[in-house]
Order: sequence, then C-alpha cells, then structure tokens
Amino acid sequence: MDRNGVPEAAAGRVAAGERTAGRAAAGRVAAGWVAAGETTAGRAASEAAAAARFEAERGRLRAIAQRMLGSTGEAEDAVQEAWLRLVRTDEAEIDNLPGWLTTVVSRICLDLLRARAARREEPTGEALPDPSGGGPEPEREALLIESVGRALLVVLDRLGPAERVAFVLHDGFAVPFDRIAPIVGRTPAAAKKLASRARQRVRGTAALPPEPLAGHRRVVEAFLAAARGGDLAALLAVLAPDVVRRADPAVLAPGRDLVARGAEVIARETTVFGRRARYGAVALVDGVPGILIAPDGRLRLVLRMAVGDGRVAGYEVIADPVRLAALDLAVLPG
Repeated sequence: MDRNGVPEAAAGRVAAGERTAGRAAAGRVAAGWVAAGETTAGRAASEAAAAARFEAERGRLRAIAQRMLGSTGEAEDAVQEAWLRLVRTDEAEIDNLPGWLTTVVSRICLDLLRARAARREEPTGEALPDPSGGGPEPEREALLIESVGRALLVVLDRLGPAERVAFVLHDGFAVPFDRIAPIVGRTPAAAKKLASRARQRVRGTAALPPEPLAGHRRVVEAFLAAARGGDLAALLAVLAPDVVRRADPAVLAPGRDLVARGAEVIARETTVFGRRARYGAVALVDGVPGILIAPDGRLRLVLRMAVGDGRVAGYEVIADPVRLAALDLAVLPG
C-alpha cells in the first residue's frame, strides 16, 4: 500500500486513468481547434471561390449596367452593389449564379433609372464642356462611347426605365422575356411589348427612301468630319455657296447674329465650332440625318441639317431643352 492506504496496483490504475482522461480531454480540445480551423479555412475557400465566379461575370455585368445607365461610374457602383448582395446571400439558395447576378444588377439599374426620372433630370440644359480647356474626355467614358455609341446612348436616355431595361436585356444580351418579366414587374408578354416599343424608338422611321437617305448621310458625315478637323477647304467643298445657318440664342455669344449666310462665313465659324464637334454623332433627326452633340452621351445640341445637290444647304443649331425634347431622334442603321 502507499502512504494513503491505497493499494499500489490500484494507485497505478488511477494514475493511468487520469493520464488517459487527460489525453482524451486534450484530444477533444485539439479536435475543436482543428474543426474551427477547418471551418475558417472552408469559409475562406468558399469566399474565394465565390469571388472568382463573380469576377468571371464582372465584365458582362458592367456592360449591361453601362447600357442601362449610360455612365461607367454608375455602372461600376451597380456592379459593386451586386457583389455586396452576393456576399450577404447563401449561395446554396442560388441555382444559376449568372442569371441571379443579371437580375440583381438589372434591378439596381432600374431603381437608379426610376430615381433619375423622378428627379426629372434635364442634362440638356447644362453647358457644353470646352475641349480646349478641359483636357480629353475621361478614358472610361470614352471607352463607353466607343463600345455603345454616342447616338445610341442619347436615344436610350429617352426611353422609360422599364423600356430601357427590357430592350437592353433582350436585344443586347439575349435574356429571354420570362426572365425579364419579374425584373420589370410585368408579364412576359408585357415585357416583350416594352422591348418592341423601345426597339421602334431606337430605330426610328426614316423620312427618305434608302438611296436619298444614304446620300444625305454622306454629306452630313463629310460636314462633321471637316468640322472635327477644322479643315476649311473641306468645309467649303461640302457647304453650298448660299448656305444658311440658324441658331438658338443660347448657342451663340451675346451680340452674335442668330442667322449667318454664305459658305465662307459659315466655314470659318464652323472651324471654331469644330472644337466641340468631337462630341458629335450622326443620327436620324426628325427622320433625316443630322448631328447630335452629346458629351459622354448626354445631349446638349442638335444640328438639324438640310441637304441639296450633294451639299449642305443649311442647318439649324438647337439648344433649347424644350425644343430638344420635342425632336424625334433615332439611330441610323449601320
């Protein structure tokens, strides 16, 4: 026996039991640490996988948002918001991640468009930026213009929010109407009508037969190219000798005549205007080719052109917001 009266064999068994229990407890603690580590590692791996899947969709989502909003900055914000919503959502509940992300981004854009409409924004009343003092367009906005088209951005800006979303999703990204319908809160048939109505407004209706329309377009494009280059000789070649230019008062400096006459006078005037012609795009204006001046796709001026005998016979520069809103604008066929 030991000094406490416990048989030595029994004492050994107790000590062994304590050691075994201690090892078991330590094992349980260690197992807990491993499990916790595995959970943390698993969570990190899951988040990394979700981020990778999202990044694979980012370019497409940005393109959708850019066409819906007409702004690269707002589009990037919409895509980032979609990522935050994905992080807060259990991915087990998402059957089709690309479709889910398309829906989320589209709804965010639709909310922004509706808020814009509620504020009744009138960008046409803003002053034109001055390229001579303001430097080049921001690169990201220039890329947006290049990828979407200045005239299309202007025309899209005239669509209602639901029309714009339905048109962009279906005609731009081949999203079926049964998926568009819940985004815009309509039936599939109603969503199809929204897209059809938007398509008609984007394409417009030419007021001239195809051949005269093409000839008119060539003259207007030549005028715009000469104005952009400040090419006096090219301007004199495309302007009729008795050409007439009319303009809204807001376009001209105080004291300038609202009407100018003669190719020489108007050509020299246009070389000055050419600094802003970089923002121009040829489009249908009331059914015939004209010029939209739209920095970053936001309409500021319209040149309504008259063509005769292969030259510019006259044009009117429209800047008044009420008059601009009344114009029928559409994209010329490619």
